[in-house]
Amino acid sequence: MIVTTTPTVEGHQIVEYHGVIFGEVISGINFVKDFFAGIRNIVGGRSNSYEEELTKARTNAMAELEQRAARMGANAIVGVDIDYEVLGNDNGMLMVTASGTAVTIR
Repeated sequence: MIVTTTPTVEGHQIVEYHGVIFGEVISGINFVKDFFAGIRNIVGGRSNSYEEELTKARTNAMAELEQRAARMGANAIVGVDIDYEVLGNDNGMLMVTASGTAVTIR
């Protein structure tokens, strides 16, 4: 599966559009990670636990996007965009959404 943020795949012709697809992941951040991230926020530096959770959520959203495209018969996804959102104020939920257009290229 070729996945790109561009509207086309260089050197290939899009022969069929299957439609806009999404891969969504909602991930909870636990209390311990929140606590240590709060300390890190005070003293400065990077929060490895949050970065790891973000990376995992993004990877899972992209995998879901690719699986949905494959089920539609696509062999590529163009125009990919990834969005991040925190749900609620204090519940520690992170939503990652990957979207794009499933296509068949030749």
